[in-house]
Amino acid sequence: QVQLVESGGGLVQSGGSLRLSCAASRSIAGIMGWYRQAPGEQRELVATIDLGGNTYYRPSVKGRFTISRDNAKDTVYLQMNSLKPEDTAVYICNARTVYPAADYWGQGTRVTVPS
Repeated sequence: QVQLVESGGGLVQSGGSLRLSCAASRSIAGIMGWYRQAPGEQRELVATIDLGGNTYYRPSVKGRFTISRDNAKDTVYLQMNSLKPEDTAVYICNARTVYPAADYWGQGTRVTVPS
């Protein structure tokens, strides 16, 4: 089992920045990422990073968000700049392992960008 604990959410004005952190209870030999879910919307993938540092971003956040991971600390980060009201959501950390094949989820941290 893996526990994921997020932190760093909050209320920020449009154009501001936040840094989210997600600490895993043990090392993750797989992909880590961030999803988000806005009220009344489906959960959507925001960004992922693999062990080698290869990243993926959804188009709407590319150039504004940066995902990184510190494997020594079993932690993944999401630096969010130039935040917009449409970024308002609960941000949820995900870890996907291969052996065994499993998906782990954090509880989520809320990000609010007022319009």
